[in-house]
Amino acid sequence: MSEPMPEPTSRFDRQPLWRHMLGDRLRALRHRRGETLTETAKRAGVSTQYLSEIERGAKEPSSEVIAAVATALEVTLLDLTIAVADGLRESQAAPVHAPHGPSMFALAA
Repeated sequence: MSEPMPEPTSRFDRQPLWRHMLGDRLRALRHRRGETLTETAKRAGVSTQYLSEIERGAKEPSSEVIAAVATALEVTLLDLTIAVADGLRESQAAPVHAPHGPSMFALAA
């Protein structure tokens, strides 16, 4: 039986992963173009399954694959990278709630 995942202890434990943010951005770009996974994957020269895994954040694609998918979606690698970085920055701007109740007193002691 596996042990439960430990609760995050700092804001760094709650950071989204690059591959998840990249996948979300690629999916949004593909949807904006009204394309299927198959259409985009074919132009990028990757399998539909692999593109699906990238979009879900299940795979960590090489820079060459990221560039190929970006080109297929008619976006520059620079613009894609900036969009992902902006998404990461926005996720870090979310307020981190301070502990309250009995645990607050334990931390203060």
